Amino acid sequence: MFEKLKQVKDYRVKAKQIQSALKDEHVEGSGGWGKVKVSMDGNQEVQDVTIAPEMLVANRAVELEKAIKDAVNDAIKSAQKKMASRVKEMGGLPNI
Repeated sequence: MFEKLKQVKDYRVKAKQIQSALKDEHVEGSGGWGKVKVSMDGNQEVQDVTIAPEMLVANRAVELEKAIKDAVNDAIKSAQKKMASRVKEMGGLPNI
């Protein structure tokens, strides 16, 4: 039983190390032909959103909404790829 508790503790320590390392990674996603950009850290927290001025016109609201959604999804995919690569570099997580 104590061996299982030690394994759980080891997993938590490893997960914290990975989370800390990913905090320093940055990815960017874009939508609307590059007119909307979202940057996030490796933990998938949005850090910045940039919208080109021509997207801020009232009659382009639907297009802007779609571009933001696309940019966020693109950034999430990039963060997931970076996370998988980083976890692999750090030795991965043991089978739970």
